[in-house]
Amino acid sequence: MAGSEAAWQAAQAGLPVVIHEMRPQVGTFAHRTGNLAEMVCSNSFRSDDSEQNAVGLLHWEMRAAGGLIMAAADRHRLPAGGALAVDRDPFAEEVTARLRAHPLVSVSEGEITNLPDSGTWIFATGPLTSPALGEAIARETGAGALAFFDAIAPIVYFDSIDMSRAWMQSRYDKGETEEERTTYLNCPMDRDQYEAFIDALLAADNTEFHDGETATYFDGCLPIEVMAERGRETLRHGPMKPVGLTNPHAPEVKPHAVVQLRRDNKLGTLYNIVGFQTKMKYGAQGDVFRMIPGLEDARFARLGGIHRNTFMNSPTLLDGQMRLRARPNIRFAGQVTGVEGYVESAAMGLLAGRLAVAEMRGQRLSPPPGTTATGALITHISGGAEAKTFQPMNVNFGLFPPVEGLRGGRRGRRDRYKAYTDRAKADWTDWLAQAMPHAAE
Repeated sequence: MAGSEAAWQAAQAGLPVVIHEMRPQVGTFAHRTGNLAEMVCSNSFRSDDSEQNAVGLLHWEMRAAGGLIMAAADRHRLPAGGALAVDRDPFAEEVTARLRAHPLVSVSEGEITNLPDSGTWIFATGPLTSPALGEAIARETGAGALAFFDAIAPIVYFDSIDMSRAWMQSRYDKGETEEERTTYLNCPMDRDQYEAFIDALLAADNTEFHDGETATYFDGCLPIEVMAERGRETLRHGPMKPVGLTNPHAPEVKPHAVVQLRRDNKLGTLYNIVGFQTKMKYGAQGDVFRMIPGLEDARFARLGGIHRNTFMNSPTLLDGQMRLRARPNIRFAGQVTGVEGYVESAAMGLLAGRLAVAEMRGQRLSPPPGTTATGALITHISGGAEAKTFQPMNVNFGLFPPVEGLRGGRRGRRDRYKAYTDRAKADWTDWLAQAMPHAAE
């Protein structure tokens, strides 16, 4: 995501760009193709509300900046209520095709294993930086790279789901069209089924880590087993909460818990199990997930898994221009910098591309102000966060400077978020106006 966006921004500004992509020659645990911008976890860009949600505001900023990632996401949007869900394969194929077709972009397939001494580079290696490159970064920085473990959720073939037990409904009946109402599929559990499921989940064989390796998870993407270990009711108040749903097969019976699946492609042939990132071994996944009512005969297009997700201690290693302090000809962007999420990663690519272009033109482009979503992220990773406790972060209003004079409380929170987004949109528009001009598509 970040590398694709950085390349697009630079090429649109009139500079030639070479994208170095190690896939498909060198694969990873999670990727299946050689496409640029391949989605390996959820297919959701999360909320698209640009007035009450920080990630929705980030969507707005990237659209205003002519972002390739958001343009492709909008064209391959799937109905998902207020969220922006994406048909993952056509999305990645479009990003790849548009970059390969750009007259100023070339793609070189092969792995980069060292940090170059000369030239202008942006490293946007995503959540799965190759071991060789990770070692090169560690050698250069002297601080090494931090890492946490990221989990992905399984995907189920729709035609293997028993619809005499499951039903289609968005929570609180959000969605006006039939397509929107079929975005989410629900599988109910009574108390005994839920308790048996938790028992099986806690007893299942999990992925083993290397000797001496301790797993540190990002709180926004916890494996389902880790959530269950925190208490037997945790899942029922999290991804399996039954609120806002009525089972048409038994409308008078309130489910004790509900497993939701979200449409994963436009055809509606694939559904991913919402919030069910897992570290269970493959054999155990089939046994445990087929305990879910409606999934007794489920066939999986992809099982869940867990992988190491490398990121840098950016507050100590990167400057405000996203450059490596020890090697300023190199910028880093995307998830390797310690932002979390597709959109956040792409936004850092957009910013890195624009900053690099300005520098190559002999201009000085300041990062966007911290009152914007993009600016709040770069401020956080380049010094706003405490280096000793630095962890990957999604964009959120807690990263923004406060707006003075707003009252507290729930209604006050809506006013405050609206004030944040109004201020951000004005400041982002001003920043774009003084950034370098872009050629029309």
